[in-house]
Amino acid sequence: MRKRRGVALVVSSPSGAGKSSLVRRLLESGGDYHVSVSVTTRDCRGSEREGVDYFFVDESRYGDMVREGELLEHAEVFGYKYGTPRGPVEEKLSEGFDVIFDIDWQGYRQLRGELGKDLVSIFLLPPSMKELRSRLEGRRRDDRDVIAKRMSQAAGELDHALEYDWVLVNEDLDYVQSFVEEIMKVERCRSFRDGEVSEKVEALLREGIDSSG
Repeated sequence: MRKRRGVALVVSSPSGAGKSSLVRRLLESGGDYHVSVSVTTRDCRGSEREGVDYFFVDESRYGDMVREGELLEHAEVFGYKYGTPRGPVEEKLSEGFDVIFDIDWQGYRQLRGELGKDLVSIFLLPPSMKELRSRLEGRRRDDRDVIAKRMSQAAGELDHALEYDWVLVNEDLDYVQSFVEEIMKVERCRSFRDGEVSEKVEALLREGIDSSG
């Protein structure tokens, strides 16, 4: 049984700076990581699976979730609505699992207000804007207009980087992953998360009281 509370880890970056690759590596590392699965009002696409990629809901159900406080954060993107269900996140954190959020700065701001000290945030920077463009062009799935739009969005996203706990330059993904894993080791040991620390303190206090007589 885990005696610690889980860490809510937010990872944000401009498109192409390595956010998705880092999240994938963390999930494959064999740790206690779970990814937060969002709800969305858009239709299921291709090989997407209910409860794995998204929870697919209609507009009516989504509206109910917002009104009833069932979402930790929510936003509209390109005409579709997305949000983070509160229940599964709080359940995993209480069980001692770490929950990863792959979201932008707007979602992070909302989560920060809801999750407080449970939250640890990381923003990934590209080594340079030239390198960011090169990575986007290397994907081969985006046309020039899409790349231009993502580069324009990147400037706005970078403007919020200093709101995060940690800002890392992604020159070497292996290094970034190892750095994040060290951050998580420290965060897991913080006194308010570690139940064994609380038990040790209480045991020492009882020992002191018993021995004083």
